[in-house]
Amino acid sequence: MNLQSMTGFARVVAEHDGTAIAWEVKSVNGKSVEVRLRLPQGFERLEPVVRQTLQKRFARGNFQATLTIGRAASAQTQPVVNEAFLKDLAGLAKRLQEQFGVAPATADGLLSLRGVLDVAETIETEEVRAALDTSIMAALDVALNGLEQARQGEGAALAVLLSGHIDTIETLTLRAEADPSRDTAAIRERIAEQVRLLMDASANLDASRLHMEAAFLATKADIREEIDRLKTHVASGRALLEGGGAVGRKLDFLAQEFNRESNTLCSKSNAAAVTAIGLELKAVVDQFREQVQNLE
Repeated sequence: MNLQSMTGFARVVAEHDGTAIAWEVKSVNGKSVEVRLRLPQGFERLEPVVRQTLQKRFARGNFQATLTIGRAASAQTQPVVNEAFLKDLAGLAKRLQEQFGVAPATADGLLSLRGVLDVAETIETEEVRAALDTSIMAALDVALNGLEQARQGEGAALAVLLSGHIDTIETLTLRAEADPSRDTAAIRERIAEQVRLLMDASANLDASRLHMEAAFLATKADIREEIDRLKTHVASGRALLEGGGAVGRKLDFLAQEFNRESNTLCSKSNAAAVTAIGLELKAVVDQFREQVQNLE
């Protein structure tokens, strides 16, 4: 399954038996599926099925769907002439002309009188209504296909960005792992130097006790676990991106884990170089999490 952004738009126009059908659907970020509908008067009957269709089709997003119904430009409407009434009016007009000398009646004047010319109303049967509803829902399905394609297009672009962020996180993790300050000999020498300085400053200090405390602090400052967890999270992030689908929530949780390990790495660091790497990690993780918010 492809990744989807939660942002997209689509419009579809269709026609059914002289009726023009137009759907506009759009979506923006949302924690779940929320649907707002704008349906013409008389078409409220479609609201439940439209909501169900959107909820089954998508996992997250705020959706707005607007339906417009009108008469198709190609529809031919046959006017109905009340010939008996028209004949009576023509006779009356002729008598008025003969008796009072009024101007003769014209055809367009007579046809414009109420009751002479009318448009036959279509009687909507259950079968006609059901057929129209079927066409409306078919048009909605086409519109949702377009919306899905738009969301997938943005999702593909987001996947490239997120993959780049994960690559950067991995690179920084490996830099922290390989930093010279983590070398056992370097750590031993640095701690020994600090112990010597303390012993020179005060002869009353217990040397054995001081060495025990130094060993405890060195163990506490070790970032091996943080590095291992960061590597594991990098692998998980790549697997989620490759698997696709609605993984936005999982990636958001993963971003929180990245941030937690970055914070711990900074707090445990006993070298400026590792601290700098930790700060870079935090910046990249923030960018990662910001982009994840747009994924379904």
